[in-house]
Amino acid sequence: MGLITKAIGLTGWSSLAVAGTFVAMTRKNRILPIPASDYIYNPNNAPVTHDICLRSVPLSQIKPELLEKEGLLAEKFCAGVWSGLGYAYQRRYLEKKYRGPETEGHLWDRKDLAESRYEVGTMITDHFEVVSKTPESVMVRCGDSPRSRDVRESDGLFEMTAVIKREEGVAEFGLKSVFYNGLKGHESGSKDGPMPSHVQWLHQQYDKIW
Repeated sequence: MGLITKAIGLTGWSSLAVAGTFVAMTRKNRILPIPASDYIYNPNNAPVTHDICLRSVPLSQIKPELLEKEGLLAEKFCAGVWSGLGYAYQRRYLEKKYRGPETEGHLWDRKDLAESRYEVGTMITDHFEVVSKTPESVMVRCGDSPRSRDVRESDGLFEMTAVIKREEGVAEFGLKSVFYNGLKGHESGSKDGPMPSHVQWLHQQYDKIW
């Protein structure tokens, strides 16, 4: 999780101006715990770190063409997460360390990240792999290189969702995170996730930026 700390620290939060911009941009984002009934979070497999960041946007503020074709809004939201400024530092960091002949088939360049359809099997910057896609969501496995196919010490799932609620006149966007130590499995009586509380808080702010 050191990469999260670096990514956030280097955004210049020591500057009051930047901090003010962050607050203004993310004030409508809500961080919530994932319900125990959620399909990717099983509390019986604790300890895990989990949260979901939600934001509702009026349909009037969304390009009409993104609402006409089923699944397009979720695809574009996913593309915006990976090609956007929120992921820029982490993308460059991973590129310097891991881009090479073995990972050239992964998405690295901002243009490719912005234009991808994010079909199952798509690999992103040697750190994420699309493992599920529906008309309302794109889910990626994270925590280590997708070249590591086995159970991992650092493992997790991100799900990006875009749900059109026409009766409410909004689209609800979500970024759901579940992190766990795959090698430990269930530890009876433990409630502590793999992230210390301060890193979990930083990750939640990173979610808001994304």
